[in-house]
Amino acid sequence: MFDSTYGSLTVELIVGFFALLLLTKILGKNQLSQLSPFDFVSALVVGELVGNAIYDDEVSIFRVLVAIAIWGTLIYIIEILTQKIRRSRSLLEGSPSIVIYKGKVDFKALKKNKLDINQLQHLLRDKGAFSINEVEHGVLETDGTITILKKHAFDTPKNQELNIKPSPVPLPLLVILDGEISKKNLETANLTEEWLQKEIHRQGYKECKEILYGEWIEGDALYLQPFEQSPS
Repeated sequence: MFDSTYGSLTVELIVGFFALLLLTKILGKNQLSQLSPFDFVSALVVGELVGNAIYDDEVSIFRVLVAIAIWGTLIYIIEILTQKIRRSRSLLEGSPSIVIYKGKVDFKALKKNKLDINQLQHLLRDKGAFSINEVEHGVLETDGTITILKKHAFDTPKNQELNIKPSPVPLPLLVILDGEISKKNLETANLTEEWLQKEIHRQGYKECKEILYGEWIEGDALYLQPFEQSPS
């Protein structure tokens, strides 16, 4: 009895795990990066379906897989509709709302979005604005976050305003991570493993396994951070 119970639980967990993994891959990253209220509820429903299969002996894993497939298909159809039919986006995904315009709070927009002043202040503080008076425009996004444009007096000076000459902004690339070489990033940087090994030896290390991470920036020397504070 003990073995069969835990064996069944193990199978259900493994099947449920890979079913959710497959569903996440199909639906795309926007399910997490732009989590709307509907997406949040959808995630709860899918989690509940898998939970039912694990804790309810009367619910078979096959029925749960069918339910996940149907639910995932419906979400996928909604995503396709919002991509193909522009008019459906505001209905299915919602639309951004301007809650601060020209330094003034739009109380009608706050009321429409079920938002009070305290919640608005919390969202603004999360963006680095500790006073509503600092904000020229504020847009409440569909995922519940707020995007702000500060007033000129409170905005960060730009290089253009400081008359600083433009210069290239290279992208830092991790070529070594946890002692392993990232071949993909090496190719992106047009570097070779032979060059990397020479740099490792030049800085006093024997092999990349000694390196916690190695960061390369175009025009700069290779930066190596070992697992130990000093090279052996």
